Amino acid sequence: MSTANKIKITQTGSVIDQKENAKRTMKALGLGRPNYFVVKNDSPQIRGMINAVRHLVRVEDVK
Repeated sequence: MSTANKIKITQTGSVIDQKENAKRTMKALGLGRPNYFVVKNDSPQIRGMINAVRHLVRVEDVK
């Protein structure tokens, strides 16, 4: 059984005054307020979402 790599995504910026796409992406990631974080499996889809809102999030590897 292989274990998927996990990443911790922390919201660093507010979605106020951001484009609607950024707001929807943050909601899809499960984030809503600055300093909230979620732990997700590392996948190309999640990385693409992070790339779209990279100015609002910080990403760390989880061991």
